[in-house]
Amino acid sequence: MKPLTADTYVEGVRSGDRAMLARAITLVESEHPRHAALAQEVLARLLPHTGGSRRVGISGVPGVGKSTFIDALGMHLVGQGRRVAVLAIDPSSTVTGGSILGDKTRMARLSREPSAYIRPSPSSGTLGGVARKTRETLLLCEAAGFDVVLVETVGVGQSETVVTDLVDFYLVLMLAGAGDELQGIKRGILEVADMVAINKADGDNTPRALRAQAQYRAALHLMRAGAEPEVLTCSALEGTGIAALWSSIETHLGTRSASGELARRRRSQQVDWMWGMIQDGLRAALRAHPEVAALIPALENEVREGHVTPTSAALRVLNCFLPKPPA
Repeated sequence: MKPLTADTYVEGVRSGDRAMLARAITLVESEHPRHAALAQEVLARLLPHTGGSRRVGISGVPGVGKSTFIDALGMHLVGQGRRVAVLAIDPSSTVTGGSILGDKTRMARLSREPSAYIRPSPSSGTLGGVARKTRETLLLCEAAGFDVVLVETVGVGQSETVVTDLVDFYLVLMLAGAGDELQGIKRGILEVADMVAINKADGDNTPRALRAQAQYRAALHLMRAGAEPEVLTCSALEGTGIAALWSSIETHLGTRSASGELARRRRSQQVDWMWGMIQDGLRAALRAHPEVAALIPALENEVREGHVTPTSAALRVLNCFLPKPPA
C-alpha cells in the first residue's frame, strides 16, 4: 500500500473522515522512527484547528462503572448536538502491549453513534495510565471537529494525577455501599479533583449514596479548605443526575474561561508537555547509548546486591553518557 502524504492525513482529519482519523492516530502512536517526522508535520499543520473542545478527564475506583458512566454521559452530550470523542486508556497486556479491556464493548450505545468516536488505547505501562501519545490523539480529535473529549484513565491512585496535565476538568467517580466510603480515599486524587460523583445512586443504594456524598463533602472540607470540589450523586444505569453533572462542569469551565484561568492552564500544560517529551527523549537516548547499555546490566546487579549505592551507580551512568568537558 502506498504511504499516505501529510496532505492526505490533514485533509482527511479536517473533513471528519473517521477512517483517516484512525489512521492518523495510528501514525502518531507508531514507535517507528520513519513515522515520527510525518506525524509531527501532520500535527503541526492541524494545530491551528485545535483547542476548541471541552477536555474532561474521568477516573474512578475499581468497579465504579466508568465505561457505563461515559456511555451515559456521551449519549447525553450527543443528544445536545455535541460531537464526542472518548480516549479510553486500557491497561496494556504485558505480552503483546495491546489493550486488554476493550472499553468500546462496554459503551454499546455510544459506539453506535455517528457523532461519537471511541479510541481504546494501551497505556503501555505509563504512569497514571495516560498513554504517552494521548495528547497528540486529543489534538487530532479536536482537529476532526469533536467538541468534547473525554479521557478515561486506568484505575485510581496517586499516579492518576498525571491526567490533570492534559485536561481542563478532572472528574473522579466514587462508590457508596462498599464498606467505609472514606477508607479507600486517595489523597493525591482528591487534592486535584474538580468534582467527585457518587455513581450507582439508584434503588436501595440511594440512601447509601447520599450518606457517602455527605461524608465526602466533610472530608473535602477539611482537606481542601477554600477550594472544595462539588460532590454530586448520579446513576449511569438509570441516567439520573447526568444532565445536572454536565451542566455543573460547563458552569465551572465557563467561569474559568472568562477569568483567563483556562487559557493559563493550557499554556502551562504545553510547557509541561515539552519537558515531558524532553525527559522521554533523554531517557531513550540514555538507554540507546552503547557504552551505557553495556554498563547497566552489571551495575544494576551491583546495586541489587548492595555492593554499590544507587547514587554512586547513577553518577557512573551519567558520567558515561554525558560528553566529557574539554581539557
